Amino acid sequence: MLVAFSVTPIGAGDSVGDAVAEAVRVVRASGLPNRTDAMFTTIEGEWDEVMAVVKRAVDAVAKVSPRVSLSLKADVRPGVTGALTAKVEHIERVLGES
Repeated sequence: MLVAFSVTPIGAGDSVGDAVAEAVRVVRASGLPNRTDAMFTTIEGEWDEVMAVVKRAVDAVAKVSPRVSLSLKADVRPGVTGALTAKVEHIERVLGES
């Protein structure tokens, strides 16, 4: 499964970058395939392992913020692996054919 999520500290001041970096650190330490962009971090793995990483990322932000907002979108496709890169590679191939 792919899970794209965003963790936002609320009530911790104007700058949220340091807290968000801690959430990304948790994701990268998980060893699961992942990608971070300006809006979301996407991770790939089995349901239980992916959701455990999301929880740890939220917990990391909660250590420095009294409130945490979590946005999450999931693509649940049992047995599919490599989707994190395959979807983007497909689009790039199609664009290259134009």
